[in-house]
Amino acid sequence: MVKLGDTSTSTKQFRWFTIALIAFNTVWGFNNVVNNYAQQGASVITSWIIILIIYFIPYTLMVGQLGSTFKKSGGGVSSWIDETSTRGLAYFAAWTYWVVHVPYLAQKPQNVLIAISWAFTGAGTYFSHFSTAIFSILCLIVFLFFMWVASKGITTLGIIATLAGLATFVMSILFIFLAIAAPHLPNVTAATPNLTSVKTYVPNFNFGYFTTLSMLVLAVGGSEKIAPYVNKTRNASREFPLGMIVLAVLVGICAIVGSIGMAIIFNSNAIPKDLMMNGAYSAFQRLGQYYHIGNTLMITYGLTNSIGQIAALIVSIDAPLRILLSGHNDQYVPKSLMKLNKHGVFINGYKMTGVLVGILIMVPAIGIKNIQELYNWLLNLNSIVMPLRYLWVFVAFMLLSRHMNKFHSDYRFVKNKTIGWLLGFWCFIFTAFVCVLGMVPKISFSDNPHSWFLQLGLNIVTPIVLIALGLIMPMIARRNKK
Repeated sequence: MVKLGDTSTSTKQFRWFTIALIAFNTVWGFNNVVNNYAQQGASVITSWIIILIIYFIPYTLMVGQLGSTFKKSGGGVSSWIDETSTRGLAYFAAWTYWVVHVPYLAQKPQNVLIAISWAFTGAGTYFSHFSTAIFSILCLIVFLFFMWVASKGITTLGIIATLAGLATFVMSILFIFLAIAAPHLPNVTAATPNLTSVKTYVPNFNFGYFTTLSMLVLAVGGSEKIAPYVNKTRNASREFPLGMIVLAVLVGICAIVGSIGMAIIFNSNAIPKDLMMNGAYSAFQRLGQYYHIGNTLMITYGLTNSIGQIAALIVSIDAPLRILLSGHNDQYVPKSLMKLNKHGVFINGYKMTGVLVGILIMVPAIGIKNIQELYNWLLNLNSIVMPLRYLWVFVAFMLLSRHMNKFHSDYRFVKNKTIGWLLGFWCFIFTAFVCVLGMVPKISFSDNPHSWFLQLGLNIVTPIVLIALGLIMPMIARRNKK
């Protein structure tokens, strides 16, 4: 019998192409193409190339070295920090990993409702007549219902999420082939003019451009989830980096070709304001019209995506919370949060999640009066908050680089301590930089100054409050112990 953590040759069966495919399915999604095209148009193709070279490739290779070095650590980033620094800092890394999911969970009900609307009505306008208050109440009801479902300890959701994710992935690849082939059909022309001109793909490197980079970072982040596979790779020092290079190529191809497909369907010079919210569905609907198959593609994508969104919502309520509460004692986390119900669920942790997510769902609706604007704001908030967990990957790599001689690794991205530390520092600073600039609202100030200032305030206050709560928890824990 092979024991967990055994790194014998017999267990090292993954090849470079296996690693690349696992990582690709973890990192990439069709909405990455839609959301970034919505913000930058066709010029996003150049941005993809830049972000892959200066950020994504070193990021994934750092993850490879960390995962290979700490192969027996099951807590991910917090375990890496624990090994290279202090238990307190490891707790804070785990807190960050959990708390950044709060805005993510707040938007999932929106995605569920929109996906169902497209699948069953053939349009994204069903909820457009609702006030933001009513829409937010519906989202809160959806969230609370599925949080209740998650509290029952459903064990088959991982399988459902995997199948739905695979179906959505297949639809994303199908989109690329159909969109690129569409101009060769009779009576179909590219919506964006001058697609053969280099100028079409040159970004305007102004302040507004840099405020959109956080969405690109959000799109390529998350490869730390594949760290456990490093030591299951045959000849990890050679095949794992090769797998990461193939991953970068796959992501690059899908990002670039997918963005060209979007430019064929949507005019880059006149991007619809609701493209983030409805773009994926509208794209499949238009492809169905091009190929004379009606709404078949759109309905298929809507159904698979709605199932995937529901499964992701339930899994994301439970999994990050387990990482936080299972890995730390009552020195940092109040003992009351570790209470388990009969299904083995951290029930009080669920309640804390429900309160924070509920506030984030309802409070913005007071000042944001347009559903499309509310959706776009919450998506942009995710691009500000979610990358904060990537910062700990780079902190861990900097700490590892300082103490490289103390740890053994089958695979090393960088062997020089100074270069390794500088690369980790670069990725840390770049991530922090785009997160701060991402706080600038993406709406016109002159059109609605009140909403602009409200969004700016929420973008600044939300991450500060969420992170600050992590400082308060150990104080409560110590007080409870007394």
